[in-house]
Amino acid sequence: MRLLVIEDDKELALVMKEGLEERGFTVDVSNTGIEGEEKALANGYDAILLDLNLPDKDGLDILTFLREQELHTPIVIITARHEVAERARGLNSGADDYIIKPFDFVELKARIQAVIRRSYGRTKNEINIGRLRIDPNMRKAYVDGSEISLSAKEFDILEYLASRYPDVVSSEDIVEHVYDEFFDPFSSVLRVHIANLRKKLTAVSREGLLTTVKGKGYRLCGEK
Repeated sequence: MRLLVIEDDKELALVMKEGLEERGFTVDVSNTGIEGEEKALANGYDAILLDLNLPDKDGLDILTFLREQELHTPIVIITARHEVAERARGLNSGADDYIIKPFDFVELKARIQAVIRRSYGRTKNEINIGRLRIDPNMRKAYVDGSEISLSAKEFDILEYLASRYPDVVSSEDIVEHVYDEFFDPFSSVLRVHIANLRKKLTAVSREGLLTTVKGKGYRLCGEK
């Protein structure tokens, strides 16, 4: 899943980016509030991690602005402001969670997964679609209990398609949620990943778990 980190401390932002990418997320970074607002509105993020003490605009003002623009992306405040009144103000302004610095990456990952899960209408972290089972926490996928050997990006694509099941998902939508801001949308990388993913799913299921809907995109099939 693709995240946006809005954090003015460049060293901390880099640590967050590297730590979250090690845990399977795709991460974009903004070091200013204004740039963060622009990226948040321009791209399809699965969650936004927002610092409050930014140099150009207070984080709560950013939060209020994004909600006024009807942006429904989950927003997690990550800040040194620990007072109860500040936490209540952040949550009442539209934040989905509030984490106090310093944080532990294990807890941070779990909280991010929780807000994303809720945003997709799921009550459990694990995703089950027919014979297919996906464990986002362990980043593993199974068909009939047998693990499928997937690359990191193949898993990212499968997880996103599963989160959107039974919808047909366009290539543009997959790119927005699986690759970072530096991805070349005109490259053939996505098609290669999709082809490899389809081949691996077919090898273990002997049926078409991943189908192409001509002119529209891709969808998973919940066959039994």
